[in-house]
Amino acid sequence: MPYCDQSSNGIRIFYRRCGHGSTKVLLIIGLAGTHDSWGPQIKGLTGAVEPNDEEEAPTETVGGESNTLGEEVREGDGIEVCCFDNRGVGRSSVPTEKSDYTTTIMAEDALALLDHLGWKNAHVFGHSMGAMIACKLAAMAPDRICSLALLNVTGGGFECFPKIDLQMLSLAFRFLRAKTPEQRAMVDLETHYTKEYLDECQLNACWTHNMTSKELETIRSSGFLVTIIHGRDDIIAQLDHARRLAKKLQPVARMVELHGAHLVSHERPEEVNLALMELIKASKSKLEPEEWSHLAESESDEKRADKYESKRDTDLVT
Repeated sequence: MPYCDQSSNGIRIFYRRCGHGSTKVLLIIGLAGTHDSWGPQIKGLTGAVEPNDEEEAPTETVGGESNTLGEEVREGDGIEVCCFDNRGVGRSSVPTEKSDYTTTIMAEDALALLDHLGWKNAHVFGHSMGAMIACKLAAMAPDRICSLALLNVTGGGFECFPKIDLQMLSLAFRFLRAKTPEQRAMVDLETHYTKEYLDECQLNACWTHNMTSKELETIRSSGFLVTIIHGRDDIIAQLDHARRLAKKLQPVARMVELHGAHLVSHERPEEVNLALMELIKASKSKLEPEEWSHLAESESDEKRADKYESKRDTDLVT
């Protein structure tokens, strides 16, 4: 099994690699999620459904493109992604102290994984808490980032509180009244917010997450593009918080709002994957931030879906 061992602190991070190519993408999952939660994006980005079981040679990354040592980067190569279990879940180590769970510490885990893989830099995509970790990673090691995608992100702390309205109160009431695991599971499907969620040690990372002005300025000034993708109906990570972060990251950030909730990456995988591919393509072409970013006129779901269908038809022809 592939593990990244950190001898300094005894933490083992389980990871999987899928696809092959010179473009490298690191996927950071959110609270209580495991590496396989990225399934729709792995298939969309690489076309692969099975992990690369064999350990591959160390790779170097130059200018957003990675290549096996001694191999020349070729235009048109595919995409290789690495997804992993954060500390505290799945097959990775599970520290028992809450102080071992901060977005900074977990970003250090991700950085150690990049070193273990031999990737000098990569496109980094994070979801929810994973997006918070990705922000910390980008501020910690901006030279390792080709581009940054933040899905259903908030600024942490009080912004982790779900939207309190009649819908949430009704769901909370139903959850408290639920007598069986099946009844609770039905509520969980609607909210992605369970008792296990509240008791999870990883939650400490969300509560204590904060991006300083200096860290945000590091991201803004480091030269890579940012996409913030969010579901308009997300009641866990509220849309306004993502919009606020996008404004703080101007002019490098592009806001993409889609119909969907907290797991918009599963609800709208085609549109999410298209937005991620656009980010990779724009980064490779060295698009200027001003050309990339837009906040006021976000594309409609229908227009983005049409673009996906058009791209898919073109891919089938070619």
